[in-house]
Amino acid sequence: MKILQVMAGAKHGGAETAFVDMCIALHEAGEQIEVATRANDARVSRLQQAGIRVHELPFGGKLDIFTRRALKKIIRAFEPQIVQTWMSRASRHTPNRKDCKGCPPFLVFSRLGNYYKLKNFASTDYYVTITKDVLAYLHDNSVAPERTRHINNFAETEQADAPLDRAEFHTPEDAPLLLSLGRLHDAKAFDTLMKALTLIPKAHSWIAGEGPDREKLEALRAELGLEARVTFLGWRNDRAALFKTADICVFPSRFEPFGTVFVQAWAQETPLVTTDSDGPRQNVRHEEDALMTPVDDVEALANAIQRLIDAPELTRRLVRNGRQRYLSEFTKEHCLNSYLGFYKEMLEREGMA
Repeated sequence: MKILQVMAGAKHGGAETAFVDMCIALHEAGEQIEVATRANDARVSRLQQAGIRVHELPFGGKLDIFTRRALKKIIRAFEPQIVQTWMSRASRHTPNRKDCKGCPPFLVFSRLGNYYKLKNFASTDYYVTITKDVLAYLHDNSVAPERTRHINNFAETEQADAPLDRAEFHTPEDAPLLLSLGRLHDAKAFDTLMKALTLIPKAHSWIAGEGPDREKLEALRAELGLEARVTFLGWRNDRAALFKTADICVFPSRFEPFGTVFVQAWAQETPLVTTDSDGPRQNVRHEEDALMTPVDDVEALANAIQRLIDAPELTRRLVRNGRQRYLSEFTKEHCLNSYLGFYKEMLEREGMA
């Protein structure tokens, strides 16, 4: 099957990482994949190294007429059966088959990881949502259920031969090490995590990610006297090694429509503490596969982390159950089969198979 994947994308982000993982997974499964995306050294390089052709387009604002014209040209040349868009901007720029004169028949699928304004999806034929709440949002906004499908994100499970050397990051070998991943943005609530850390004197925290709040968070780290115990790692491409090195994954988001980090923790067998933001609330089972606390509750977050530090049997049980949740619901194979099944089903429905 020929599939064109379309994303504008920020410089860094969870959706952007999921996009690259999905493109590579489809390519490795034997599908013919091409990508249209913004220029981005890390993202484009990883896709090209996997053997995927990448078209770099500007995906600008309302005055950008080039991107839509370029996408039509790409579609005419590549002749995909499926064009999959990610998030609002890519969807707004993507033509539908009626608007793409001279193009072979194709269907536009849009992957929604948030509650986007649907006016940006005028070209969309079918929707994939990564949570049931986003699915309900579509139905509440008059999108017919037969045009929608809920499919979980998957977590890529890279292998790491050995943990990282903690000494390189000035972290004692015997210190409980907390790992968090995500954009340095208010929605991720790393400020709450650092405040909780003041209540756990021996713990250290590694925060992997980049974003607009770096200076603000560094200032808070200094204000709280945590310079020696909180390390900002920047954006990382060695997720497996990070999880292998950490003792606990902490996912403290205050707003998280899905949040692939909790699935990654399950996949990598790292005990998880999370908050009841939207995505974790819909998927995590408190006291069974993770500990869950209210959003922005500093004391509750600190207490949950301390429980895992103090209770190895609880930690082992959460890890065991989390791994089973991953294997039954969030593997790459499960996700790919669901996407490909939805594509084929709708192509047959439209008489395009």
